[in-house]
Amino acid sequence: MKTAYFDCFSGISGDMITGALIDLGLDISFLRKELEKLNLKGYTIESTKTIKSGISATKFDVIEKHAHHHEESNLKKINKIIENSKLENEAKSTIKKIFMKIAAAESKIHNKPIGKIHFHEIGAIDTMIDVAGAVIGLKKLNIGKIYCSKLNVGTGFVEFSHGKWPVPAPATSEILKNVPVYHNNTEAELVTPTGAAIISCLCDNFGGMPSMKIEKIGYGAGAKELGHPNVLRVFLGELDKNQNDNINIIETNIDNMNPEIYPYVVDRLMDNGALDAYLTNITMKKGRPAVKLSALCEIKDTDRICGIIFDETTTLGVRIHAATRKKLDREIKTIKTKYGNARIKISKSNGEVKNAMPEYEDCARIAKSKKIPLKEAYREVKKLA
Repeated sequence: MKTAYFDCFSGISGDMITGALIDLGLDISFLRKELEKLNLKGYTIESTKTIKSGISATKFDVIEKHAHHHEESNLKKINKIIENSKLENEAKSTIKKIFMKIAAAESKIHNKPIGKIHFHEIGAIDTMIDVAGAVIGLKKLNIGKIYCSKLNVGTGFVEFSHGKWPVPAPATSEILKNVPVYHNNTEAELVTPTGAAIISCLCDNFGGMPSMKIEKIGYGAGAKELGHPNVLRVFLGELDKNQNDNINIIETNIDNMNPEIYPYVVDRLMDNGALDAYLTNITMKKGRPAVKLSALCEIKDTDRICGIIFDETTTLGVRIHAATRKKLDREIKTIKTKYGNARIKISKSNGEVKNAMPEYEDCARIAKSKKIPLKEAYREVKKLA
């Protein structure tokens, strides 16, 4: 799997993402055939080389045959188009997730249920193609991990159907919650709702550039002419094996909750993206016994993890600490034992195996099915590992 770093010094939009991927080597003929699986009519796609303030970049365009007419759509209609397409299930799921993020933002801004939101912006063919094109392109280029810089959102005002709105637009601002942003006094809308939704859904880590071996650099051109190169720069390569991860540690002290609830909370956290979750016995003021609940997560998952803690516990607040994590490379393999197949987790550093440990769930399954002690199943798998 490759790693991509999105350098958004001039913002980000759907067409800039796809343009950068084409610049990195995504074949437009392949993209065209994949997009045909959406069964959308009345458009063509083009990619052209252009110069933006002296930098050669690829401009990606969706040309609608009836661009003056946009039929209003809602999320249900869009999801139906995606579901009825011949795209792979993984791509369908990701595309729907991105559109859901846009729809949820619009719903909050307009104070209407998502099902009641009718807006031609996300129903337009060009937006459908931009989102699907980005998802298809990332998969084709074998990009498994995405890092992104802080987003330059621009400033000023932009004209919408509702009148003049501040930049970033309200829906864009809603989508970019917990994403680091800034502006350098460029009076323009540099981050579009589509670009914001794509990158916030797919990025693993926002902030500085990771330590990586760069193989290619792609430039996706924006439409506007600005006082700087209006391009999205994407670095493609291999992540440094010794790269540190930036994560958040979320914790809270609880002294008034039924202890039977804690295992369920930990399971929910782990099932919803927590890297780890654990409990620590502590003593609070006045000698009260209590529990400190801790969860580790990627920065992009912070809101979701906090939401689960607020939903499932009696806490009134959480503490969030930024942390750096250094980890070994990990690989899961299935081996054959005299009791059946079992998975082992192999950890490596620079190609050298450091540990090979049985997976608990498989050992427990073997122990139950073969009616043997768990330690015997564990010993057999460990021996072969």
